[in-house]
Amino acid sequence: MNIYIQIAYLVASILFIIGIKKMGKTKEARTGNQLSSLGMLIAVLATVVQVEAVSLVEILICVVIGSAIGLFIAFKVEMTQMPEMVALFNGFGGLGSLAVALSFYWLNSQELNLTVDAITGTSTALSIFIGGLTFTGSIIAFLKLNGKISGKPITFGGQHLLNLILLILAIVASVFAIIYQIDSTYVFALVALSLILGILTVLPIGGADMPVVISLLNSYSGMAACATGFVLNNNVLIVSGALVGASGIILTQIMCKAMNRSLVNVLLGGFGQTVSADGGDADEIQVKEVGVEEAAMLFDSASSVIVVPGYGMAVAQAQHVIRELAEQCEKRNIEFRFAIHPVAGRMPGHMNVLLAEANISYDKLIEMDEINGDFQNTDLVFVVGANDVVNPAARENPQSPIYGMPILDADKARTVIVSKRSMGKGYAGVQNELFGYDNCLMLFGDAKSTIGKLVGEMKEM
Repeated sequence: MNIYIQIAYLVASILFIIGIKKMGKTKEARTGNQLSSLGMLIAVLATVVQVEAVSLVEILICVVIGSAIGLFIAFKVEMTQMPEMVALFNGFGGLGSLAVALSFYWLNSQELNLTVDAITGTSTALSIFIGGLTFTGSIIAFLKLNGKISGKPITFGGQHLLNLILLILAIVASVFAIIYQIDSTYVFALVALSLILGILTVLPIGGADMPVVISLLNSYSGMAACATGFVLNNNVLIVSGALVGASGIILTQIMCKAMNRSLVNVLLGGFGQTVSADGGDADEIQVKEVGVEEAAMLFDSASSVIVVPGYGMAVAQAQHVIRELAEQCEKRNIEFRFAIHPVAGRMPGHMNVLLAEANISYDKLIEMDEINGDFQNTDLVFVVGANDVVNPAARENPQSPIYGMPILDADKARTVIVSKRSMGKGYAGVQNELFGYDNCLMLFGDAKSTIGKLVGEMKEM
C-alpha cells in the first residue's frame, strides 16, 4: 500500500509542476489550473487512505462542508473581489500549516511525552512561525483590500525596530522550543509573536503595493506548507509547498521590478509609504475633455486601438462593455488589443482574469514588454481606470516618487483617451502627467456607463 501511495504522490507532484508551467501562458492557464486541481485531488485521496486518527465518515463530512463553502464562495464572490479572496485563501493556508504543526507538537510533547530530532523540531517551529505570520498578514491585506481598514500605510515611530525585536524574540523562542520541547510556553510564545509580526508587517503597506503583498504572502503560505511537509514526512506536501514558495518569490521579484522596488524592501516590511506628488496637483494640469460622440468618431476613424485596463475598470465592472467596444471595432477591421501591465489592478493577473471573464480572446492580451514598442505606431489608446502604470513621470520626472517604475508608453500614441470618474490620483498618490499632454483627451464619468454610451454611438454610425 505504501508503494501505491508514494506513486500517487509522485503523479500529483508531476501534475503540480506541469500545471504551474502551463499557468505561465495565458492560453494554457485554465488547463494548468485543472491539472493542478487533479493533482491535489489525487494527493488528498492518497493521504485520506493513511489517516487513522479519525474515521473515513468524519473525513467525508469535513470534505462535504469544505466543498460546500468553496462552491458558495465561487458563485457568490464577484471577479472584482478576487484579490481579497486570494489574500484570504493565503491566510487560511498559513493557518492550516500553523494548526498542523501545533497539533504535531502537542501530540508528541504533551500527550506522548516524546521529543523529536532537531530537524523535525526546526521544521515545526518554521511551520508555526511562517504560518502564523502568513495568517494575520493575509487577514490585514484582506481588510485593506475590501476597505474594512484604510488602504493607506499605517505607521508609527520605531516600527522597524519593534519588528526587528519581535523577530529576534521569535528566533529565541524557536530555539528554546526545540531544546525544551516539554515546556509549551516557548511554543505558544512563538505563536503569539508570529501572529503579531504578521499584523505589523502588512499594516504599513499601502494599496499601491498590494500586488506585491499578495504575491509575497502566497510564497509564505507555500513555505509554511513545505515546512509542514517535513514535520509530517509527507513528500507531496514538501514538493507542492516548495513549488508555491519558489514561484511566489519569483513572481514577487517580477512585481518588485514592475514597481521599481527591491525585494529587500518587501521582506523588511514598511514599504509602499508614498509621498505626496511632485508631479503637480489636478488644478495645475490643463486637460482637454471629450464627449461620447466625439470619442466614437475617433474610434471609428482609427485603424489600430490599444486598451490599457486598470483597477478602475474592475470597480466599474466595465469589462463586458469593453468587449462590446472591441466587437464594434473589429467589425470595422480595426486592430484591437489590450496592454497588460504586471501590476495593473490589485493582484498579479487581475486584468487577465477580468477580461477572460468577458470572453475576450487570450491572444488579444499582450504583456507590457511585448507591446510597448507598438504604442508609437498606434492611432488610439484607450486608458480605462489605469493611472500610475501610464504616468510618464515614471520615465521623465526624477523628482516623482514613481520615477524608474516601468510603465506602458501610452503617451506615445497619436491620440489617448482616458476614461476616469475624476482627476483623482492613483495609489501612488501622484498626479498623472499624461492627463495634461496635448494628445490626451479625458472622458469623464463611470466607465461602464460611458463606454456603454460609446458603443451605442458606434452602432448608430
